[in-house]
Amino acid sequence: MLSANARGALLMVGSMLAFAFEDLFLKRSAMALPPGQVIAMLGVAGAACFWVIAATQRQPILTREALRGAALLRSASEAGATMLYVTALALIPLTMNAALLQASPLAVTMGAALFLKEPVGWRRWTAIVTGFVGVMIILRPGTEGFSAAGLLTVACVVVLVGRDLATRVMPARIGTFQLTTWAYLGLIPAGLALMAIGGEAPQPIAAERWPDLLGALITGLVGYWAVTAAMRVGEGSGVAPFRYTRLGFAATIAAIVLGERPDTATWIGSGLIIASGLYALWRETLRRRN
Repeated sequence: MLSANARGALLMVGSMLAFAFEDLFLKRSAMALPPGQVIAMLGVAGAACFWVIAATQRQPILTREALRGAALLRSASEAGATMLYVTALALIPLTMNAALLQASPLAVTMGAALFLKEPVGWRRWTAIVTGFVGVMIILRPGTEGFSAAGLLTVACVVVLVGRDLATRVMPARIGTFQLTTWAYLGLIPAGLALMAIGGEAPQPIAAERWPDLLGALITGLVGYWAVTAAMRVGEGSGVAPFRYTRLGFAATIAAIVLGERPDTATWIGSGLIIASGLYALWRETLRRRN
């Protein structure tokens, strides 16, 4: 019989595979429709699904708690990050987007040190700096290969720090499915705002677009359930490293479906980000044990 950590690791790998497919579906949808429209539709459908689950868990959704403090910050950060992320998906290669997203754990560590005053030693600071060197290698500013749209994903990573730090200080009485439903509800005005900023009107949805939209919804729901279950089943230090499998899945899917072939700089930068993230996680695990 598998250990708790082994089950957690398998769930984490499964969630990363689901999220990689979600990115593919979102990318194809956002290239055919206004990104804001895709986000708003995802918000409506996702909120409806999680609202039903929250109701079965007796977790109320229409409460004042959703509109104040850490809960409001988390929902707003989730909405802002999604606006940036889906827009970036429509503009840059899927593999590049996934590679830049891997810097998120390092950014959260930095944010925890700066805003929550969590102790971060020089070794983890070195890992953070090294990881962001990897980000610069992928972006290649000042060269012909520079993609300004990649900065949208970097901005997404920064905004996600607010979401994750807000989650850390969230009162224990707030349920997981309450948080998720609030986050999806926040995508509705975020998507509409993005359409207004871009001066875009809703477009009719052709029949061939529905499989991608439904695929994004289903894989997103599966991915979220699996990642939540993974962190509950196994120990964080034994499960979290498997988050980095997302890049491998995304690169494989992008190569097979989209014909992407990442260059050497992208792979070198990705390697630095992942190695730095794993080292920082290892140091954090040692610190907690001591």
